[in-house]
Amino acid sequence: MLSCKNLKASIEGKKILKGASLEVNPGELHVLMGPNGSGKSTLAQVIAGHPSYKIESGELRFEISKINKLTPDKRAKLGIFLAFQHPVEIPGVSMFNVLRKARHSTNGKIKSASLFRNSVANFRSDLIGYAKELKLGEEFIRRSLNEGFSGGEKKRSEILQMMALEPKLVILDEIDSGLDVDGLKIVATAVKKYTRSNPQSSVLLITHYARILKYLKPDFVHIMMDGKIIKSGKANLAKQIEEKGYQKMGREVQYYDRV
Repeated sequence: MLSCKNLKASIEGKKILKGASLEVNPGELHVLMGPNGSGKSTLAQVIAGHPSYKIESGELRFEISKINKLTPDKRAKLGIFLAFQHPVEIPGVSMFNVLRKARHSTNGKIKSASLFRNSVANFRSDLIGYAKELKLGEEFIRRSLNEGFSGGEKKRSEILQMMALEPKLVILDEIDSGLDVDGLKIVATAVKKYTRSNPQSSVLLITHYARILKYLKPDFVHIMMDGKIIKSGKANLAKQIEEKGYQKMGREVQYYDRV
């Protein structure tokens, strides 16, 4: 589904990605971990097509298409969804209208959701149902997008958008940051339910810590440092990171590369 091969990317002339490679197949849950400044969020932004980031070299493919030069809206229509680390507030534009427009613009590109119908009334009803699953009130979908939302509400707002749009590839950029224990469980449960309901959709979860993995079982865990993915493994790799820390893991990789 997603193929990143030796990606090198920069922003304002500063090189961030220095040869990142990643393969995500349909139905897989991948976790990308690493210290601050390692390039995790940059990789997410590059995949989503943020215009401030320039791909210097390497190849980025989604399904059968090379998407290096596609604009963010075209990537979204292909089925790529990014939940932002720091969601932007948009006063005067309701959650409902944003999602209704987004759903309409992706008609036929993101696979059809079984719960959605043609009528606006049914669409609204579905959104209210998703909000309730996320422990949000019915009025939530009438509020301006992210305006006045708490940190936890903003994170759950991103998940609600994921549930409504049903993308093929979900990128969650530190969706767990700032969440308390209850909020973390709510978000993780929603992601788990989404993967079960959409078995061909894939998730790339970016995080610093392994605490969300108490509720989610990834197919693969990757460690990113200095703009490269230096090590990949199964779920137990996250436990090794907790025990050893990123720096020690990085030194071990350098040692094994030399011998």
